[in-house]
Amino acid sequence: MATAGSSKPFGSMSAIVADAASGYHILKIDGYSGTKGTPTGEYIKSRPFTVGGHRWCIQYYPNGHTSESADCVSLFLSLDDESVTKALKVQHRFCFIDDMEEETPSLTSESVNSFGSHSGWGRPWFIKREALEKSKHLKDDSFFVRCDVAIINELYTEEMSEAPTATFVSVPPSDLHQHLGDLLQSEKGADVVFEVGSETFKAHRCVLAARSPVFSAELFGLMKESDAAGIVHVDDMEAHVFKALLFFVYTDSLPELNGEAEVAMSQHLLVAADRYNLERLKLICERKLCKCIEASTLATILALSEQHYCHGLKKACFNFLSSPVNLKAVLATDAFEYLNKSCPSVLKELIAKLAK
Repeated sequence: MATAGSSKPFGSMSAIVADAASGYHILKIDGYSGTKGTPTGEYIKSRPFTVGGHRWCIQYYPNGHTSESADCVSLFLSLDDESVTKALKVQHRFCFIDDMEEETPSLTSESVNSFGSHSGWGRPWFIKREALEKSKHLKDDSFFVRCDVAIINELYTEEMSEAPTATFVSVPPSDLHQHLGDLLQSEKGADVVFEVGSETFKAHRCVLAARSPVFSAELFGLMKESDAAGIVHVDDMEAHVFKALLFFVYTDSLPELNGEAEVAMSQHLLVAADRYNLERLKLICERKLCKCIEASTLATILALSEQHYCHGLKKACFNFLSSPVNLKAVLATDAFEYLNKSCPSVLKELIAKLAK
């Protein structure tokens, strides 16, 4: 018979849950220099938007919210909803579009503020005007900010069926990409050689075939191109571009590049990704090029988007040209002449859109 002292204690578990609704709004300040005449303490209001069933707006103060922030741009989130009868608990944050993470940003570290009807909280010292005007954020007299909002609707408790067990085994993140990258670098077991210009690259047929249907056809299928010595000749591609392509195939990532080198590599890799049907790489290059659209690069990027069926990138180019300031800057270049020679179809489409 078990004694009272040896009986197993009974346990139970419950949770306090914070139910939340979230969303975001992107605000474009188009013609920043024209807003600088706004007096300190006065704001320009965004169009209203809805998050969690309530109406909100962003207040943009070009010369600061108060005299203490007169040398700054101030941004405030305002609850513009007279139907609110009790204060809302809200977390929010502002950031420049090009400062955003790859994934949706977390607001867990942001403070919780109480919003009533027509009340607002914000960032009086969001950025100093001098810093903004020297930064990468201001392009063609415009910049974008994103406001993320999370509304804590209610707190409630619920019973949980079982308590969490202790973790005795920790599983590290996958390092498969590191092992495959080492395999590419060491060339161990390589069974095919690519000749690109004056350089050669050793690789593994099975890895390439698993990643690209075009490589699969070239190396194993009806399109098999390699000769008896296992050499594949790659035309119309520079060696450093093919090297970056192989790096992506093995590691699912790209080598670190910056500035003009990154723009040029993204353009070349987009073409290569389309050639070898590497859709993820193609989308990565599209996304990078969307951030590189300027008056000087517009024609080349727009032509690439048309020739390689990059619909998102093409929309980004047209959106850039929707600004009169940007259009004027592009007209000062030879962009339209270049498009007429390289891609007349997209020039006709562009002219039709501008005519509207």
